[in-house]
Amino acid sequence: MIYLDNAATTLQKPPEVASAMRNALQTCANPGRGGHAAARRAGELVYQTRALAARFFDLEPEQVCFTANATEGLNIALRTLVRPGSRVVISGLEHNAVTRTLAGLGAVVVPVTAPLFDADAWLAAFEAALTPRPDAVVCLHVSNVFGCVLPVERLGALCAERELPFIVDASQSAGLLPVLPKAWGAAFVAMPGHKGLLGPQGTGLLLCRSQPEPLRFGGTGSHSAQLEMPEELPDRLEAGTLNVPGIAGLGAGLSYLLRQSPTVLRRREAQLLQRTVAGLQQLGLSVFSGPAQTGVVSFRMPGQDCEEAAEAFADRGIALRAGLHCAPLAHRTGGTFPEGTIRLSLCALSRPSDVEGFLKAARQIRDQNAVRHAVP
Repeated sequence: MIYLDNAATTLQKPPEVASAMRNALQTCANPGRGGHAAARRAGELVYQTRALAARFFDLEPEQVCFTANATEGLNIALRTLVRPGSRVVISGLEHNAVTRTLAGLGAVVVPVTAPLFDADAWLAAFEAALTPRPDAVVCLHVSNVFGCVLPVERLGALCAERELPFIVDASQSAGLLPVLPKAWGAAFVAMPGHKGLLGPQGTGLLLCRSQPEPLRFGGTGSHSAQLEMPEELPDRLEAGTLNVPGIAGLGAGLSYLLRQSPTVLRRREAQLLQRTVAGLQQLGLSVFSGPAQTGVVSFRMPGQDCEEAAEAFADRGIALRAGLHCAPLAHRTGGTFPEGTIRLSLCALSRPSDVEGFLKAARQIRDQNAVRHAVP
């Protein structure tokens, strides 16, 4: 199989990820719930992964909280800062993890729109939306539909000037682009472990530079005599038994990334992106591309339904994703609602042969579709 659905989850992981998870299953118990060797090993593993993430994102270990995914982290961040009637400015590219949560909270949502790959236009649109003063600003770093990179550092500076809480969804950038909560002035940055960080599904991180409100309540192994959740991070957000095997795998993914050169990884993905876009354009397909783009590319096959086209690729052993990608707001902004797009998404472990195999299949599907629709 040629796997090009990394914006959903990376499938190809470094082999040490599975090895670390197996070892944790066999040797680690419940961290913070006992003084025996298996509990201590679990506690040490969790802390080591937390410290690795803190190093990766230039934070203190206690500011790194484990979650089940980016959605859980975004729920915590939004529920901390947003109340019914709160005015919240968001990008017009946000995922349902943001938009559905804000709808559930009864927020007044102000979506900002601009041309997809024009960072200056996005910044100007955000600046205009900050009057009247919102209660919070939410922006993804990279669109999961179009791969365009938004100017979060400059937006964070605008929010800092106005003392506005700023939340960043780094689901498509963590592990690929620099994610720097302090430089961005972000109150919270949420991300999954199973995408660019090369960890397993069921893991995520919430990077906290503000005091969060817990989403779950229960045992933490600390302050057990009190009814309230601890004030201290990370315990405040980590009620219940942690996913120790998952955290072990996430730690292995982080270790792999720390051993690599981020510049080399980004250059490799950029080269694959360039070849992909050029190949699709040569085939005469509709491609969404521009400056400041990661390895996420949306495209359309002329005269063919996106879902049907994705099935045709799947029949040839190529994994893509089609439809609205849990981000209908982004498709409205990009002018692709309600049909959606076909999405190809690369990762650090994608190969040139994957791209060439995909382009060969795209040519076959295009030609077969043309024959099917030819006038008799």
